[in-house]
Amino acid sequence: MARGKSSTIGLALGLLLMTLVGECYGQCSDKFKVGYYEGKCGKYDVEAVVFHVVKKYYLQDPDTVADLIRLNFHDCFVRGCDASIMIEGEGTEKTASPNLSVAGYDIVEEIKVYLDQYCPGVVSCADIIVLAARAATFLGGAYWYNVETGRKDGNVSLAIDAEQGLPSPRIPVSAAIQLFSSYGLDTPDFVYLLGCHTVGTAHCDKFEDRLYNFQNSGKPDPAMSPKLLYSLQKKCPRGANSNNQDFLDQTKGSEFKMDNGFFKRILEGEGLLQVDQELAYHPETRPIVVRAAEDEKVFLAKIGPAMRKMGLIGVITEGKNRVGTCKKGY
Repeated sequence: MARGKSSTIGLALGLLLMTLVGECYGQCSDKFKVGYYEGKCGKYDVEAVVFHVVKKYYLQDPDTVADLIRLNFHDCFVRGCDASIMIEGEGTEKTASPNLSVAGYDIVEEIKVYLDQYCPGVVSCADIIVLAARAATFLGGAYWYNVETGRKDGNVSLAIDAEQGLPSPRIPVSAAIQLFSSYGLDTPDFVYLLGCHTVGTAHCDKFEDRLYNFQNSGKPDPAMSPKLLYSLQKKCPRGANSNNQDFLDQTKGSEFKMDNGFFKRILEGEGLLQVDQELAYHPETRPIVVRAAEDEKVFLAKIGPAMRKMGLIGVITEGKNRVGTCKKGY
């Protein structure tokens, strides 16, 4: 993992203890601010608890980084950051096809159950998701960043909202820029958030068309490097309905790290998803990609603020929180 990780983790714990109460990004009130939970759960430091649980899972499985970042994105882009993705039952967001491969639910649930032993209903599932994603981003190698807390949990969860609201891996970059803009995220935010594909995997069905019949041409996507094309065609045979998957970042040895490998690979035609590859060539995004590829510190510094802004989507500050579990509404 990243160099000096043990000392960096120590720094993170120090930052948890020095949270700046009252600081905010775009929105601020006594009900929604950095450090909202200080003194609200007895002797327990809510943010430290979240960090320690995430770290436990991360040490067992480094894919925890990608799992929690993706969970955060899939929650916030449907009805806002309200933990509606956590609610179980027929026809809920969790059952929507884009969410069938989402993971990390168990981590959020473990944190919720633990905290509710000491302060029932105080800490929202919505905040746990955002805090867990922050911890995962940092453990993966990005810089620490503050996040506002004080969200309340949503009580509506519909699969159709996820089906219609989550972007396809084939969405044109121009359309994706407009979608992200509708949520208050600018073009650099979009690029850096997509840069989280430096961790995680994609199943064959998400890019098989690029291997054999790109845009109904009967041919592979010419933007894909021949080397990657050959490798993926072996892993994803045509029409085989394979459940195989491959890393979104094709940088060997970097698959679980938050670094700039993804940006370097897409500039070389080694992006798996169509939207990832187009990011390297679209005139509005290419300069940002090039800069991130040339200087890793750019991405490591920018991804935190972009994640923080995403966490402001559709925030609920009035209402209730779920009690005892994130799996059921209130």
